Amino acid sequence: MEAVVVITISGPAGSGKSHCAKALSDAFGLPFHSAGSIFRRVAAERGVTIEELTKMAQNDDTIDREIDRRTEDLAKAGGVILEGRLVAFFSPPGTKRLSFFLTAPMDDRVKRIADREGITIREARLRTIARENGERRRYKKIYGLDITDLSRYDFVVNTSLWGKESIIELLKGIVDLYLRANA
Repeated sequence: MEAVVVITISGPAGSGKSHCAKALSDAFGLPFHSAGSIFRRVAAERGVTIEELTKMAQNDDTIDREIDRRTEDLAKAGGVILEGRLVAFFSPPGTKRLSFFLTAPMDDRVKRIADREGITIREARLRTIARENGERRRYKKIYGLDITDLSRYDFVVNTSLWGKESIIELLKGIVDLYLRANA
């Protein structure tokens, strides 16, 4: 791969971000990093659970800022796939960046989350709504970002339209076209 590019994959929980990011990483030989993994590392470093760190982050801006600083450091080097809610916002100016926002209807996302986490649909829905509301408030407060504004993204893809492999083929095709045009 000639072009040094940062590929960002964002979207709400259950939209297929991690699955697609891993598949693109394999397809293009680029390292993959997720904000979720960074979040889990920060939780481990602080000796708390993910749920505890999430609650702490509601009142402590330094947690989100630390995760976003680490994400930005990864983007600076380029040649990487980054997955997470805000990754498209933390690519340094001048970075060749291709950004995707993956989404799906709430019912589809909640079912995916329930299946993945082995919880009830009701529990998945309650957790998802609480998480999304909390994140929306935090990111607005900390950065002044409206995470519902999708104008930052190059492509918005509804992952409920086709099966997983078709979505991956679509994303791979877009990345391939981008890389050929920017080689």
